[in-house]
Amino acid sequence: MADPLPDPRLTSLAHGGGCGCKLAPNVLADILSEMPLALGHADLLVDAGKSDDAAVYRVNKTTALVATTDFFTPIVDDPHTFGRIAATNALSDVFAMGAKPIFCLAIVGMPIGKIANETIRAILAGGRSVAEAAGAPIAGGHSIDAAEPIYGLVALGIGHPDKLLLNSNAQAGDVLILGKPLGIGIYSAALKREILSPAEYEEMVASTTRLNTPGTELSGMEGVHAATDVTGFGLLGHASEMARGAGVNIIIEKAAVPVFEGARAHAEKGVKTGASGRNWESVSHMVSGALTDMEKDILCDPQTSGGLLVSCRPESAEVVLDVFARNGHTGAKIIGRVVSGAPEVKVE
Repeated sequence: MADPLPDPRLTSLAHGGGCGCKLAPNVLADILSEMPLALGHADLLVDAGKSDDAAVYRVNKTTALVATTDFFTPIVDDPHTFGRIAATNALSDVFAMGAKPIFCLAIVGMPIGKIANETIRAILAGGRSVAEAAGAPIAGGHSIDAAEPIYGLVALGIGHPDKLLLNSNAQAGDVLILGKPLGIGIYSAALKREILSPAEYEEMVASTTRLNTPGTELSGMEGVHAATDVTGFGLLGHASEMARGAGVNIIIEKAAVPVFEGARAHAEKGVKTGASGRNWESVSHMVSGALTDMEKDILCDPQTSGGLLVSCRPESAEVVLDVFARNGHTGAKIIGRVVSGAPEVKVE
């Protein structure tokens, strides 16, 4: 009988973790620079040319199909938790569009021979539990033997073509609401260095496995105009995408941005991800305002399964915050506003 496989830390098998593995925005833009992103199809309402969270295809006058995919390497060592986080993150783009998830497909790449089949089964089970809780069962998928553990989903949803929360719909006069505190990338870096406390780990897992279900409820709500989810490009990166898409000026009040206290404490000691620096280099040309190096690291911190960034009328803000609270997002805060002007992000 063969000896059992060793049980290495999942994070030790990957060069990075979670959404910190995403290509930097400027690198991705260069790679795609010679490819047609705007396809010009009448029923393809959102394509890669829109820099939005998911593609949208109009099926008929009342139904649109929302399609997205997301996958990454481990951000935690527990396999079931890794699967839960990856699935929550993948479904987030559907919620960010204001759609309702309907089903998923699994994307699986595993280093066969380096980790046990039981570990892989636990990853898949974690993802399945989240998908089923979201009402979007995993109907199939594809798997390969890969150098690093990779897991994620293709997530499909439906919504009304006229009620989706597109980046391009942010309007001057709106306020901005962030659904989850920042700091997940910093926590993941601390975990990799084995300096994350048990309480901070629990906080990290609770945030990254909390589905962005408010998005579906906010779709079509009076006064709610746009949304995106803050993930691998950090708050400044995703805010800049909204600014470009809508052709507006976005103002972020840095003192109002919620940050996990533990993550702030680690940042003060220099803990950060390599992705935060790459994110800043990619977005700095669109950002104005005085920022310390630590503030740049926090505002560009890659968020795995981060919160929704919602643009709504000021008079709708309390209702929006109530929707977040009823869905378990008690850390949601107003962090800024939208004004007329050339696409830019100002930090005050």
